[in-house]
Amino acid sequence: MNKNPGNKKIAVIKVGGDVLLDSQESTGLANNISQLRANGWSIIVLHGGGPQVNRLQTCHGLVANKIAGRRITSKQDLLVVKQAIAGEVNVNLVSILSKAGLPAFGCHGASAGLIKAQKRPPVMITGGGDKPIDFGEVGDVTGINSKLLSGLLELNVIPVIATLGISNEGQIFNINADTTVVQIAKSLKANLLLLTTQVGGVFVDLNDPTTRINQVDRKKAKQLIDEGIIQGGMIPKVEEAMTLLSEGVETIAIVSGKYSGAFMAVAEGTGEYGTRIVA
Repeated sequence: MNKNPGNKKIAVIKVGGDVLLDSQESTGLANNISQLRANGWSIIVLHGGGPQVNRLQTCHGLVANKIAGRRITSKQDLLVVKQAIAGEVNVNLVSILSKAGLPAFGCHGASAGLIKAQKRPPVMITGGGDKPIDFGEVGDVTGINSKLLSGLLELNVIPVIATLGISNEGQIFNINADTTVVQIAKSLKANLLLLTTQVGGVFVDLNDPTTRINQVDRKKAKQLIDEGIIQGGMIPKVEEAMTLLSEGVETIAIVSGKYSGAFMAVAEGTGEYGTRIVA
């Protein structure tokens, strides 16, 4: 059973900042969310804003620092992250969804302790070399205020959450959106988790749409990472999604919102769009 009053199915959707840079992608996202709602789904949206953060860093004379697709965040970087994702991306995404007639409610992870986090200790990561990485002002999720999210769903709004976390002491952290969306889906026992990207799936050759991989399991995912087919920012997406498969989330997929009906097709398992991730 999910925790949504009225017992609607819950879809949690992670939106990458790149989606907002393309009008076809952003309009398609809104249309796909509208279709899910029309079919009785409750929606929660979580977003990052990598391109917007990078652009604002450049304006401030800062250089983006990433290892294996994951951002290192200095204290200066954190200021830019807050400005870009909570001040720019969140407002613009709410605007796009509102234009489509959707009741989008903009907020961020520090709102009423929506996403609790603590500073990440140095850790080893896939593709990060043989030494632990210190990510700076980056937090790991310690809890989700699922009661608040359920209350917002009961009000029939769409929470649109900027991926920041807050500690018990009020310290703000940059948190990985792919990690966080998994925790949200897990806490609400969501039925569907969608990781949206412009690429819209896993491809053997990014330049050849016929090489889309419809479905991957754990063994296949590890093989594709080792072969360099799954690379960069796609690695944490797939790795984090894999952790959900034993947590009751029924369907996980990497998909683009560009095409009308893509989200419903993934929800129904038709295989037309995206890459489904299975146990």
